[in-house]
This record gives sequence, C-alpha cells and structure tokens, in this order.
Amino acid sequence: MTLLSLQAVTRRFGGLVAVDAVDLDVAEGGVTAVIGPNGAGKTTLFNLVSGFQTPDSGRILFAGEDITARPPEAIATAGIVRTFQLVQLFQNLSVLENIKVGCHLHTQGGLWSALLRTRRTRREEQEVEARARELLQFVGLEAAPETEASALAYGQQRLLEIARSLAARPRLLLLDEPAAGLSADETKRLSGAIRAIAGRGTTVLLIEHDMKLVMNTADTIAVLDFGRKIAEGPPAMVRESPPVIAAYLGVGHA
Repeated sequence: MTLLSLQAVTRRFGGLVAVDAVDLDVAEGGVTAVIGPNGAGKTTLFNLVSGFQTPDSGRILFAGEDITARPPEAIATAGIVRTFQLVQLFQNLSVLENIKVGCHLHTQGGLWSALLRTRRTRREEQEVEARARELLQFVGLEAAPETEASALAYGQQRLLEIARSLAARPRLLLLDEPAAGLSADETKRLSGAIRAIAGRGTTVLLIEHDMKLVMNTADTIAVLDFGRKIAEGPPAMVRESPPVIAAYLGVGHA
C-alpha cells in the first residue's frame, strides 16, 4: 500500500528548477531513501512533503488525501513528522523533557485543566511520562533521563531527536541526513534503529549521503540529480544503474 505519493511535483526558485516533475510513491511500513549529489533537490523535496514549502505544480497525497497546500502544523497533525540536517533540540531541557515535548500533538488538556489538575490532566501526564521513558529505552538513552540535552554526545543528540519525533506517533517519519557527523559505530546503531522504527509500523523516508547506511537500511532508493528522478528501485538495482553511476562520478549522461 502506498502511504505517500508525489505526482509530478515541481518547485522553482527563480530560474532554478530545484525539483523537476518528480513522481515518487513511498510504500507503507518500509524504509525509502532519497539520495543524490549535493544540490540535487533532496532537502527541497522534504520541505515540500512537510509543508515548509509549496510546490509550483503537482500534487502530494498522504494516505489518499491531498496535502499539497497544507501548512506544516496541519501536516504534522496528519501524521508526518521530520527531523532536520542540523540537530534542533531544546538544549537546556533534560533528555526526558525533550521527548515529552514531542508528545504535545496527542494531548488534549488546556490551560484550565492544567491549573485545576483534573483527572484527565493527571492521566495524560502519566501516559506522557510512560511514553517518553519507553522511547528513551528504545533509542538506548534510558540511563540519562535527567541529563541536559546539551551534555549529550552528538550521536546521542541525533538519537534523542529521533525519539522526540517518534513521541508524536507519526505514520511517516522524515529523516534529513540522520548520519551526518556520526562515527562508524554510531551510524551502525542508527541503521539498526531505523529498521526497528519501520518494524514497529512507522514508515521512514530518509535523505542520506552515507551510502553504506542507505544500502544496508533502505528497501527502496530514489535518486535525484539536478531536481529530476533518474532512478528508483531496490539497493542492488540502483547501485548498478548507469545514470546513477554517471551522476556520482560527474561524467556526462548518456
């Protein structure tokens, strides 16, 4: 089943076509990677899916609904949550508090409920606490719940950002360069975490430059070059694609 469908999606910036009539279907429950040389249009594609930018033409469907013109908060509520190339945590909050922030999409208590400490508010607080601690354990940070996010190693901050995103219970998780700045061991653990996320039922769409991570993690790979999709398929097929080899080696296309 297709969860996300991009249909002839195009985005221009003046005379530059950053995303050029891209068609892409993301299957529910798996891991899809978008790769390509620098400037290929990958981050722009993510911005379009997550609502931070709007296509000039084409449609974006999520679970069968047209989300093309929706703002980021509406898209997040619909079930699409993303991370960014640069870690964006609340550095002065604890590890546990950062994850609790991610639960806000699914809490209903308002100001008066919080002030009056209603039964529903207390129940929600207990549920958020349990959810946050479960996610800490899932990403391997359960030993440091009260540690400030700023005190974590960079790889741990990446994992915390992913855990916070999962706290919003997304159907589709967008990971933008999750392995950037990670060591080989951290990248290996990240690969396992991404597969585990998909195994728990959350579809993953990721942008990544680390080809070893992509080849070991993704079920399907789409390749962009100068805004156009030049290849799509399982890792073994994409690895041997002449247009992909040409794009990465910088030689002329046939």
